[in-house]
Amino acid sequence: MRSVRLRATVVATVTVALALGTAGLVLVLVLRGSLVSGASQEAARRADEAAAVLIQGAEGQQPGRPALVVTNMVGPDPDVKVISAASIEVAGQTGSPSIGSGAGAVAAGQAWGSGYATAQRQVATAAGPVTVSARVSLDPAHAALAMLRELLLAGLPVLLLLVAGLTWLLTGRALAPVSAIRATFADITATDLHRRVPVPHSGDEIARLARTMNVTLDRLQQAVERHKRFVADAAHELRSPLAILRTRLELGQREAPCLVEESLTDVDRLQNLAADLLLLARLDAGEPLRVDEVDLGEVAAEEALRPRREGVQVTLDIAPDVVVTGSASHLRRMVGNLVDNAVRHAASTVVVRVAAPATVQVSDDGPGIPAEHRESVFDRFTRLDETRARDGGGSGLGLAIARDIAHAHGGTLIATVPDHPTGHAVRGACLRAVLPTIARGPGAWTTVATAGVGTVPAESDRLVVAGVSTISSSHSRSSGPNAATGNVRRSP
Repeated sequence: MRSVRLRATVVATVTVALALGTAGLVLVLVLRGSLVSGASQEAARRADEAAAVLIQGAEGQQPGRPALVVTNMVGPDPDVKVISAASIEVAGQTGSPSIGSGAGAVAAGQAWGSGYATAQRQVATAAGPVTVSARVSLDPAHAALAMLRELLLAGLPVLLLLVAGLTWLLTGRALAPVSAIRATFADITATDLHRRVPVPHSGDEIARLARTMNVTLDRLQQAVERHKRFVADAAHELRSPLAILRTRLELGQREAPCLVEESLTDVDRLQNLAADLLLLARLDAGEPLRVDEVDLGEVAAEEALRPRREGVQVTLDIAPDVVVTGSASHLRRMVGNLVDNAVRHAASTVVVRVAAPATVQVSDDGPGIPAEHRESVFDRFTRLDETRARDGGGSGLGLAIARDIAHAHGGTLIATVPDHPTGHAVRGACLRAVLPTIARGPGAWTTVATAGVGTVPAESDRLVVAGVSTISSSHSRSSGPNAATGNVRRSP
């Protein structure tokens, strides 16, 4: 039982059940003793009255006649009898003796006292010593005990249900602020640290806990804001000196071309790192995006136009009319980072697939991502050990930026197993982004631009792009000076 409410209800109900059961048992035993004791006292009183009558009658009795038993009841009293030493029983006012054997007298005495409280008195008479026996029925006591047991058996379950219900209700009301605090705290992320948990007005321990959590959130928000400002300021301040350094190196390229070329490569990496840090700072700050309708197929095709590592063939598998709402620049950066990562680690082939409703999948035939690292590769500044030797300059921020962009658009980005169609199967890493989509009417125009190696046969919207000189796209819009000529094709 993981619920505090349920545990409290069970413990309270069991405790009350044990207490009431013990109290009921003690009540039955005490009442039974009291009733039996009262009946015994009544029997003793009757026996004393009968003994007093015998003593008074013995004073004026003629020798040889049995004593008469007269009680305070009108007529014969069946609950009082006198037994002489000779087993002569004189009952009531009849005066007729009854003579029997000793065993018969004992059996008759046992039957006579069964179910009764009895009392006996020894009286000396002229005829000899006699025993006066009186009895009081225990039926009223048994009836009272039976009624008490019925009331307890019927009332205890009802009382336990009442206790359980009240405990469940009161515990739920007491824990309601805890549930509200937990739900609010679970919804707080790095982008909405301004939110605070509700503080109940009870002034108890739960209220103090809520206030402590809010104070902790205040400190956390301040620390995160300082961190974001630091990253943004550092990235911004790095851009100007890097631009100046690049300009000076370009001016001195004629005098030392080799040295300047290496320095420019390092400057490019620093500029890319500064740009990545600035973009991460903006994504962490939750800046609003400039949204528009974006065709993912067009974005994927444009990213394939950019020059990349020689010897890697890029295959496009683009479905038409895959349109999402979002920032075109951010989505282009997401797809570009995925393609750059795949080209950097691929042996010879990269497959970029855009499928409905809004899925972008980039896979390669490189060493792949082990299952235990499919989540950690999205951490910032993370590189797998087996890829460090062949890493061509990645900063370890590309996949982190891509996932943050996907999340900013309400989507997801995961590392998974490739599921490409037959003929394009690869066994390396596979990164899949799924974004929310919007409906688009039929009859949209799809443009395919090709250059270099050519297209895959019998696949109207699937193209192969090899190296830097080969390009593929799914729309006619060019992408800078390296764009190829577009061939317009109506989507089916």
